[in-house]
Amino acid sequence: MKINTVNGLVDSSDLGFTLMHEHISVSSAGIPHSFYELMDRERVVANAIECLSVAKDEGVNSYVDVTTLDLGRDMEILRRVGENVDVNIIVATGIWLDIPRSILRVNPDQLAKVFIREIEQGIDSTSVKAGIIKVATSDEGVTEANEIVLRAAARACKDTGVPISTHTAALSKVGNDQVAIFEEEGVDLSKVYIGHSNDTDDLEYLSGLASKGCILGMDHLPGGRGGGLDWKQRANVIIELVRRGFQDSIGLSHDYSLSYPLRKDLEDERNDYNPDKICFISRKFIPYLIEMGLDQSQVDALNIKVAARYFG
Repeated sequence: MKINTVNGLVDSSDLGFTLMHEHISVSSAGIPHSFYELMDRERVVANAIECLSVAKDEGVNSYVDVTTLDLGRDMEILRRVGENVDVNIIVATGIWLDIPRSILRVNPDQLAKVFIREIEQGIDSTSVKAGIIKVATSDEGVTEANEIVLRAAARACKDTGVPISTHTAALSKVGNDQVAIFEEEGVDLSKVYIGHSNDTDDLEYLSGLASKGCILGMDHLPGGRGGGLDWKQRANVIIELVRRGFQDSIGLSHDYSLSYPLRKDLEDERNDYNPDKICFISRKFIPYLIEMGLDQSQVDALNIKVAARYFG
């Protein structure tokens, strides 16, 4: 299957080593377009080009940017970065947690048409088309607005074949609530990536999602900065899931924003904690998985084969 990227169509079999849940830049809805004085686009673009070029040298071939409208998606930045790196950048339609109040006045079919238009025609005034649908639910569960977005995403997924990526509170097992809605909507669950799944070590919860066909997004790496599991604990969860036969249901990523245009202090704090940035997986995490007993074919399943199947 052909996948939409910033620079055009790419076959899913050519995605290679794919980071499944990342961000080039995060702000808020409207900031890039209306309050652009607050954005240092030149710094953001230069930083992204540098980081992605280094990642390419270390084996990363594709990068899924799940920044939505409400996270300050900036198509100018995405387009300029894409033109200057040899990495497939897949961008998102959908809505994260900062759902505009007006969404409560529309129905899922109306919103699905918006997502489909961004997939089939392009985003904003560009010809860049979305290759993934991003959604989210609150820590407490699915709100009324969340449900509208999830059902719209499900219908857009069924119409276009473009997969869904979710934000979840794994400790609250909210992935189960998301899956219930997608099942009601008749979505092929192999097209559903349940994000932030490595915030828990509840193997029964994770195995349950994987058994239904979902991709487990092990995308908070290194993790542990604000508490919770450290990166070796997260690795050990993956190793056990692989031993249970779920190596084809696990995707790796960092959920790392390369720039916070309005929060340079947060950006600096994160870089101090993780100086490897989006190379942490290739530099530290994968070597640890191999040290702990996974073989190269199992690692390739996590890095390469899962993305090809999910997008294919």
